Amino acid sequence: MAEPTSPSGDLQIAHAEAPKVSIRKWIFRIVRWTTYAAALITLALVFHKAAPPFVETSPQAAARVEEKFQEVEKSVANGQPATMRMDSTELNSYLASHLDLQGGTAPAGNSNAPNGTASPTAADVEQMRSNVRDVKVQLVEDRVLAYVVFDVHGKDMTLQLEGRLGSQNGYLRFEPISGQIGAMPIPQSALQSAIQRMMDSPENREKLKLPAGISDLRIENGEVVTNYK
Repeated sequence: MAEPTSPSGDLQIAHAEAPKVSIRKWIFRIVRWTTYAAALITLALVFHKAAPPFVETSPQAAARVEEKFQEVEKSVANGQPATMRMDSTELNSYLASHLDLQGGTAPAGNSNAPNGTASPTAADVEQMRSNVRDVKVQLVEDRVLAYVVFDVHGKDMTLQLEGRLGSQNGYLRFEPISGQIGAMPIPQSALQSAIQRMMDSPENREKLKLPAGISDLRIENGEVVTNYK
C-alpha cells in the first residue's frame, strides 16, 4: 500500500520546481531582449551617415582633365602610345562636372574622351542617380578610398570602400582592403566574397571590360595612371 504524500511534501516539490520555470523564463527574456537590442544597434550603425571626406574640386582642374583627354586622343589617333595621369583633385572635379547625382540635368557624353572612355550618357547618369546621391574619391599612394551616398527607401546610407584598383587581362579589377556601411565595418571575408561575386558575374563582367585603347590602369603615387596603346 502506497504511503500518503503529506501536504508539506507537495509544497516543497512545488517550491523546488518553481525556480526552474522562472529561470527558464528569465533566460528566454534575456536572450530575446538581447537580440532586439543587437538588431537596433546594428540598424543604428548601418543607418548612421558617415561624414564625407574632404576633397578639393575646381573648374580649372576639370578643364585640365578635358585637355589631357584631347592630348591622349591626338596621340592615339597618330598611332602613338600615351599615358594619362589624374590626381585626386582632377578626378573629383571631373566627376563633379560630369555626374550630376544631386538631381540636376544630366550632361551629355564627352566627345573628347578617346576610344570609348566617354563620360556616362544621360541615360547612364539617370540610372545611377536613382540610387546614388554623392561620390567622393581619395587617392592615397596605391589605394583608392571611395565614399558613396545612396538612397534606400528614402533614407540616405553611406558606403566607404578602400582597396587597390587595377587591371587584369583587359578588365578592371578591385582588391578590397576594408569597407564600412554607415558606422558598421564590413567583415573582410564578406567584403571580399561580395566584390568577387560582383566582378565575376556575367552581368557585370562586360561592364568592367576596359576600352580597347587602354592597355593598363592603376593607382600610383596618389594618381590614376592610364596607359593607352
